[in-house]
Amino acid sequence: MSAPLRDQGHAEVHEHDHDAGVGGHDHDHDHDHGGGCGAEPVGVAIRLAPGERAAAVARARLLNRFSLAWNVTEGVIALLAGIAAGSVSLIGFGIDSGIEVSAAVILAWRLHQERRGGCMEAYDRRATRLIAVAFVALAAYVWIDAVGDLVNRSRPEASIPGLLLATVSVILMPWLARAKRALAPALGSQAVVADAQQTSLCAVLSAVLIVGIGLNALVGWWWADPVAALVIGALALEAGRRVWRAESLADTCCG
Repeated sequence: MSAPLRDQGHAEVHEHDHDAGVGGHDHDHDHDHGGGCGAEPVGVAIRLAPGERAAAVARARLLNRFSLAWNVTEGVIALLAGIAAGSVSLIGFGIDSGIEVSAAVILAWRLHQERRGGCMEAYDRRATRLIAVAFVALAAYVWIDAVGDLVNRSRPEASIPGLLLATVSVILMPWLARAKRALAPALGSQAVVADAQQTSLCAVLSAVLIVGIGLNALVGWWWADPVAALVIGALALEAGRRVWRAESLADTCCG
């Protein structure tokens, strides 16, 4: 996701240079405003209007607070419902909410660094890697519990609260993920992208959870719940791999 953005930024700068006929002067001007992080990231940063970055930071903080409050509520409800129903996928869903809380805390730390000014690349990379580790931790937990349920042939009870919770998440999380992702270019933050991916994963996990619990409730397929949990773990592991290997966005060095 970051590489196309970087290419796009360079393409726009070169096109402007060509049209203006003063490519050398424009390049020097861009370099002077690069914030000491190298010439490569400046293609996007120069397109920000005055106050646009500050507005993006403020909106990102607002969305992050909302995400934090929702995931705390979601996690508590999912864990209680999962324990009551004996559902490993529902418990895993609750643990995922806890990991999303940790991701929100990490992102809050990253956004707090904006007060320092200057280049944000090192802070952003650290936050992104921490979110990637959280994804992997989720995958490990869910897989261990799911395999145990398959081996022991555990039969979870139907969970109406769990289904209702997952349905709300399917509706709410895609909107929240899009709102977060839209802010990433202005902030030049791969950590914001990673957090948006975590939110998108929550929507997918909700859909998987509905299928697993629904099949168990309707046709008695007890194995659907742990199999759904295995899917959740695979999605989390892949997301963690992608986040860990992601490159910084082009305007991370904001100067």
